[in-house]
Amino acid sequence: MFHVIVWATDGSKPAENALPLAKELARSSGAKFVAVHVEEKGLGRAEALAQAEEADVAHRTVLQRKVDELRQEGLDAELRWVDGIPGKVGHVIADVAREARADLVVVGSHGHSSLVGLLLGSVTLRLLQIAPAPVLVVPPPEDR
Repeated sequence: MFHVIVWATDGSKPAENALPLAKELARSSGAKFVAVHVEEKGLGRAEALAQAEEADVAHRTVLQRKVDELRQEGLDAELRWVDGIPGKVGHVIADVAREARADLVVVGSHGHSSLVGLLLGSVTLRLLQIAPAPVLVVPPPEDR
């Protein structure tokens, strides 16, 4: 059914909650699994940028380990770590999905009320508008 599934992650708990479903869909479909993280590059003080860079290296290492585990489980998996600018993360994820010829994009939802983020984060909301493939939004476990 699916040939390429993109799992968008920012390292947050909602993104992690979406991983098992994305993984199972890829496994059951024999689909390629593409994990994508958009590194937001902003302007700031040198000290703040250095701290952010250090955190990014740690986060990238964790994500690469997850992708390596998926490969060990038999999935065709890869990590795409791409630079983006604040406010354009949804566009970058959509671009990656387009380039990968994704059949599905999987994201996690924070599960906020309709007054806070219209149930979804701004990146997810934007993806629903511009993604080249269907977007599966996975709610937090307590909302399922």
